[in-house]
Amino acid sequence: MLIARLIAEATGLETRLDAASAALDAAGMPVAAATMLDFCGDVLQISLPHGDARQVAAMLTEHFGECDMLVADHDIEVPRLFVSDMDSTMIGQECIDELADFAGIKDKVADITERAMRGELEFESALRERVGLLEGLGEHAIDRCLAERIGPVAGARTLVETLKSKGCRTVLVTGGFHHFADRVAEQLGFERVVGNRLAVLNGHLTGKLAGPVSDASTKLATLEEERANLGEGARVLATGDGANDIPMIEAADYGIAYRAKPKARDAANGRIVSEDLTAILSLLAIPKNEWVEG
Repeated sequence: MLIARLIAEATGLETRLDAASAALDAAGMPVAAATMLDFCGDVLQISLPHGDARQVAAMLTEHFGECDMLVADHDIEVPRLFVSDMDSTMIGQECIDELADFAGIKDKVADITERAMRGELEFESALRERVGLLEGLGEHAIDRCLAERIGPVAGARTLVETLKSKGCRTVLVTGGFHHFADRVAEQLGFERVVGNRLAVLNGHLTGKLAGPVSDASTKLATLEEERANLGEGARVLATGDGANDIPMIEAADYGIAYRAKPKARDAANGRIVSEDLTAILSLLAIPKNEWVEG
């Protein structure tokens, strides 16, 4: 069984559904049912008795365009665990790039960040290189950066608080830094934070990290640890945008790529191409009257 949910433009929806159904049937993946879940934001749900999830997603994209979508091999449930990346996922910025601007080297750092998130550079070495470029920057710049540059993406707090209201545990796990993540987590309502620590001496960044590196393997290990604590059968949602999010996205029941780099998007069984994270609540079929507004 496959369940596909998507948020598509209403104009010409029936015509596009007919065309998609015909194409799926021709590919040996007949549609068993198609219904609108109007109570959660006009979500189209398509049920298929069998099929290949990636092929289904690709064919639906061909007919409905680049829309928010989730494809699962089971009845989609509200997850009991939500693990999310921070930079460019829960917040609209890359913290290290914005912090580098206070040192006058944003372009240089941002280029390394972009290449690392695309999977073109090894994460740890790219992280250490960028942190090294910040040596000597006053710690006060972090407070200014948080106040002036860093903000949540639309719907982030509503997503977290609504999931928590449904009994879902929420964890923010980042390749970024506790200096930022702890405050972002408090603002958005996350219950646990995992990340890197910037080393500070006499009020200035040393250009080093304090403690072990939080990377793709850390994100995956955190997800697996938290899932094990919940017991067998707990559904897991993970969101991210970059290459270092791929292992946890692939391990989750609902691995959703948010406005993601190509490699992360290809690894996911869900995607958000719009900007508002409440689209995830719609894809999970949580009625709007049950959303906890942030």
